[in-house]
Amino acid sequence: MNIYFWGVRGSIPTPLSSQQVRGKLMAALQRIRPEDIESDESKEKFISSLPWWISGTVGGNTPCIELTLSGGEKIIFDAGSGMRVMGKFSDLPADRHYHLFMSHFHWDHIQGLPFFDSAYNPSVIFEVYSPFPDVREYLAKQMRAPFYPVDFSAIEKHFNFHVIEPGKPVSIGSAEIICTKMSHPGDSYSYAVCENGKKFVYATDIELGSKDFAQTAERSLVFEDADIILIDSQYTVEEALRKENWGHSAFCYAIDFASSWKIKRLFMFHHEPTYDDRKLNTILESARWYANYISGDSLKIDIACEGEVLDL
Repeated sequence: MNIYFWGVRGSIPTPLSSQQVRGKLMAALQRIRPEDIESDESKEKFISSLPWWISGTVGGNTPCIELTLSGGEKIIFDAGSGMRVMGKFSDLPADRHYHLFMSHFHWDHIQGLPFFDSAYNPSVIFEVYSPFPDVREYLAKQMRAPFYPVDFSAIEKHFNFHVIEPGKPVSIGSAEIICTKMSHPGDSYSYAVCENGKKFVYATDIELGSKDFAQTAERSLVFEDADIILIDSQYTVEEALRKENWGHSAFCYAIDFASSWKIKRLFMFHHEPTYDDRKLNTILESARWYANYISGDSLKIDIACEGEVLDL
């Protein structure tokens, strides 16, 4: 499996502000030495030495993850604003088929579809999967006047819709995809992709509670012994307590969850739109300390950033 992160922000697209750019420049200037600007090589070395939160960014696009299977089949998880960028820079699948799995239908997870170039290419087929039975209606609503100038009817002929059942695998190429329902206003579904003995889990928009740790057969199929989990870690604990029933989790709850399911690597995901890169880095450091405290080296913690590529 090859996994590409096109959008990792939660709730609403959040571009870098001028103030945040200036803050990054100031932080870089505070670290610079005369020898760092003597040559192009030294400048490049200096930039490479900067912490990621100064030299880069997690990005501001809402969720969209592209997964390419060993046979070249392409799976997309959610159609957030990151899907627009994917349409500009990702290669078409060889068979011109996309397999789009939807976690749920809040705006931040569907708003990229009308801007995905291939959606208007009649030679490209979209297989859309979800446990929600009214998927076509949900996707069409945002493309009706006066909200959008092109009606969904203009593209729906090359969209096929599939209602799937939690706990029952869907086969695509040599992979099986399994889903389970999680706690979120209006419900949300997490997915596991299993191929060649490896398991990747996409678990966005979940408010973790005690029942999520219960060792049911269905949850075990999705979560247990996963190699990588991309999981909603939107809040600090303090903010999660203030925003109970908003449908999102604190990073430490996500770590507890991954540890309990014996998951090997966790990517914090669905970042709070009010958190800048510096704060997210502070949260990442706290998360790594906490994970080491409760599980030692058994769980690796990372933060999801746009443009990140993983091979599993």
